[in-house]
Amino acid sequence: MARDRLKTLAAIIDQGVVPVFYHPDTEVCARVIQACANGGAKCIEFTNRGDFAPHTFLEVTRHFAKADDSVVMGVGSVVDAPTAGIYIANGANFVVGPMTNPDVARLCNRRGIPYSPGCGSATEISEAQELGCEIVKVFPGESVGGPAFVKAVLGPMPWTKIMPTGGVEATEASLREWFGAGIVAAGIGSNLITKKLLDAKDYEGIEKKVRETVALIKAIRAGK
Repeated sequence: MARDRLKTLAAIIDQGVVPVFYHPDTEVCARVIQACANGGAKCIEFTNRGDFAPHTFLEVTRHFAKADDSVVMGVGSVVDAPTAGIYIANGANFVVGPMTNPDVARLCNRRGIPYSPGCGSATEISEAQELGCEIVKVFPGESVGGPAFVKAVLGPMPWTKIMPTGGVEATEASLREWFGAGIVAAGIGSNLITKKLLDAKDYEGIEKKVRETVALIKAIRAGK
């Protein structure tokens, strides 16, 4: 399921929100991810968390290769190159991490896979860009300064494409503040795929929430 790097980056920016999700049960993962895709967020970040997470990821990517090949599976919480390599071999089309690892950047560049490392300062962002990272992940978003940090960075570095995770809520007030500061996308986990919806296995509710969030981001970008 290898995809074009530039098309993956464009898809992430276009949808504006990347659902961040993990569950040990393959069926639950497939249902949630399909709900997100139906809601307009086809690029999904599967969190590398828990025992045998790469095996769950492989089963999910195999499922979508047959069921819906428009789904673009990525992996998050990657801190080293061997882990990135396992997920890429298992079908990951983008890699996200909580910090920057040059070895992961080199691996992803070699394979034509977008890498969005976690950064918490202008220096870290610049170093990630030097490694070829097109979209940098500001993490943890709220803790490093929130939208004010984004504005401060974009002043002297206007070419920077920022995708914060942590502190972004799927509400109009939060999204207006973040996108108003200049982000290109946001990673949202439990604020989007809520525990309440998940516990109830309310996949239609997840789809509705994602669709509303994608539509809200488009309206904000259009100045509405």
